[in-house]
Amino acid sequence: MTALAGTGPLTRLALRRDRIMLPVWVYLIVIMAASTVSSTKGLYPDTASRMRLASSTNGTPALVALYGRVYDPTSLGAVSMLKLNVFGAVAAAALSIVLVVRHTRADEESGRLELVGATAVGRRAPLTSALSVMLTTNVLIAVLCALALTTAGLPAAGSAAAGLAWGGVGLACGAITAVVAQLTSHARTATGYSFAVLGAFFLVRAFGDTSGEDGPRWLSWLSPIGWGQQFRPYAGNRWWVLLVMVVFAAVMTVVAYALVSRRDLGAGILPDREGPATASARLTGAIALWWRLQRGSLLGWAVAFAILGAALGGIASNVGSMADSKQAHDLIIKLGGEKGITDAFLATEMVFASIFAAAFGVQAVGLLRAEETGQRTEPVLATAVSRWRWAAGPVLIALLGSVGLLLLAGMVAGAVYAGQSGDSAQFGRLVGASLVQIPAAWVVIGIMVLGYGLVPRFTAAGWAVLVAFLLIGEMGPLLKLPHWVMDVSPFAHTPKLPGTAWSATPLVWTTALAAVLIGAGLWAFRRRDITS
Repeated sequence: MTALAGTGPLTRLALRRDRIMLPVWVYLIVIMAASTVSSTKGLYPDTASRMRLASSTNGTPALVALYGRVYDPTSLGAVSMLKLNVFGAVAAAALSIVLVVRHTRADEESGRLELVGATAVGRRAPLTSALSVMLTTNVLIAVLCALALTTAGLPAAGSAAAGLAWGGVGLACGAITAVVAQLTSHARTATGYSFAVLGAFFLVRAFGDTSGEDGPRWLSWLSPIGWGQQFRPYAGNRWWVLLVMVVFAAVMTVVAYALVSRRDLGAGILPDREGPATASARLTGAIALWWRLQRGSLLGWAVAFAILGAALGGIASNVGSMADSKQAHDLIIKLGGEKGITDAFLATEMVFASIFAAAFGVQAVGLLRAEETGQRTEPVLATAVSRWRWAAGPVLIALLGSVGLLLLAGMVAGAVYAGQSGDSAQFGRLVGASLVQIPAAWVVIGIMVLGYGLVPRFTAAGWAVLVAFLLIGEMGPLLKLPHWVMDVSPFAHTPKLPGTAWSATPLVWTTALAAVLIGAGLWAFRRRDITS
């Protein structure tokens, strides 16, 4: 038996397990690309409008940090891909991280790989299977995104470069995750470290892109996200950058294979740090334990929301000048001038902030299922800890954490925008705009709790519902869906602040719905059996 024996069956098993998650995630990335290009083409139909947009973007550090530079101001493709260059790459990278951890470290932690390893399966087969699934997914992203962009009316060569850029970034980050999975001994730790590395890559790329002519622009070349931008789709199409990504991924893969042969199954290269002999008073109770488990994740989300708020506040002052075609001018007039379109931009971005806050809540509640499948829930419930107290911890952290994240984003965005505009009232307006998004995020958390309480294996339905709400919000206006379909999403009922009148009625109803969903989920959990 060779070290790669059993790779084929494990790969087929992994694809079967991901038969729902993979198509949904890939479809979301492809639709995001096609819809963004379709909406941008009408706003900047001529060369002059594109050049004004590129000049405004390249002259705004916050925009450059968030999206990167426009390398060809005359190219419709380069302008249309302004947002997608970075966010498409980050989406592919995030999917690669999830896949590699799910089929390596997570399977080891749950004990599945120990059972599989007792059969005719080689030592390197699980890692090879995970990398094969990750590679196949990124190839699929590259091909489908290239086809979608070409179908949307962009040049085929540039579309191929854009697809390869996203797939290449996903490949590089997936290979890095394979190394991280060998270093750590827990899936949650491997995921956290991998996303921290991805965040560091984003910041390094942003710092390099915003540097002056004499500054350290070379820093962008230290980041796979920067490599994706250096493909320069529709602005030169640098195909040779793909070689950099492939070589880097190959080196990381060799390192991962070397590490997997030097550690025991279930253990990591880095030893687990021994804790104190006795617990501190701060660990008294189930909620304190949950806080200890999730505080690192919440801190990472807080940093991301602070950066998001700073970017939104920095961009807000330039939104009006970016829309400069006749269609965009008509839109500005309808929205009430530049102030109106700025408010509309901020209201839209606050909805996205709410979706991200809901994602944190879904992740926090999902830890309940991870503890149950890891057979750590039943021993705790055998003590004096009630089911209500045990389940209430992650739910409480999800609810309060989403509030804190939205409040942080609103405060930072308000402070930056108020400083740039000289209008101190903007601080309170943006804080209020962020807080009205809370009930919608709570509804998604409630759906997650209900799924966990009723049918534990459907806990991941919270992610599917969140993606569905995102698709309805993004694609609904383009597809001209009926209002009743649009109203399915709780995010459609939140007041569009700042800039419009608001009513407390939808907030009360969505809050009540969230309370009912959470209460029903906790009640169902108290009445069902603990599963493995």
